[in-house]
Amino acid sequence: MNKTLPFTFFKIHPKAILLEWQQEPNSDLLHELNCFKEKIKNHFKEFSQITQGYCSLLIQLKSNIENSNKINNELILLHKNINTNKSDKISKHWSIPVLYEKLFGLDLEYLSIELKLSTEKIISLHTKKTYNVYFIGFLPGFLYLEGLDSRLFFTRKKTPRLKIPKGAVAIGGKQTGIYPDQSPGGWQIIGNTPIKLFKPNDKKPCFASSGDTLSFYPVSFEQYTVILNSKNQSPYLKSKK
Repeated sequence: MNKTLPFTFFKIHPKAILLEWQQEPNSDLLHELNCFKEKIKNHFKEFSQITQGYCSLLIQLKSNIENSNKINNELILLHKNINTNKSDKISKHWSIPVLYEKLFGLDLEYLSIELKLSTEKIISLHTKKTYNVYFIGFLPGFLYLEGLDSRLFFTRKKTPRLKIPKGAVAIGGKQTGIYPDQSPGGWQIIGNTPIKLFKPNDKKPCFASSGDTLSFYPVSFEQYTVILNSKNQSPYLKSKK
């Protein structure tokens, strides 16, 4: 393949194409992927799903791919014509309430010892940053966030827990994230959010989208309980365009 092209094209299934970018994840690439994804959706009417990664797009079609070169050339042309002007970017910022407390932050004291930071400092570093929402997986509603302060980088557990609580806010390697439902997991848990991250019956099951930004703010146990029991949690997300 021509090395000047921005991505590498792989046919990985009779109905699936993988596009990979050979660079480190960054905000410009994130915006490029989102713009390209929308362009592909408008062009290939027969697509069934597009799954985004840090540096990739997996395109699944409804029918078998008969001519890989033809589709590859179409994708190259589409990419040349995308508009990556960030002034046209439509995204939102979300502020997520978190209860950073020993009962919910199961690994907060452990991290404090290992990182040689007070729990107050860990909370401060975690809430001061603005994170980019890269994509959603491995569970429905699980947000992959970039932007964690390097002082909070910490390895995953050697032996994952079998049951991570729903809403757990955690650190894994260079990332932070929120578990949308109870599941196994090996990230270090520092708190819990009362916000429901995934509502399967809603028109848009997950409130956030790739390209949005997100930050965390601390709440008390009383505030956490109020939000948890609220029928309308939207005001507590503090969404801004």
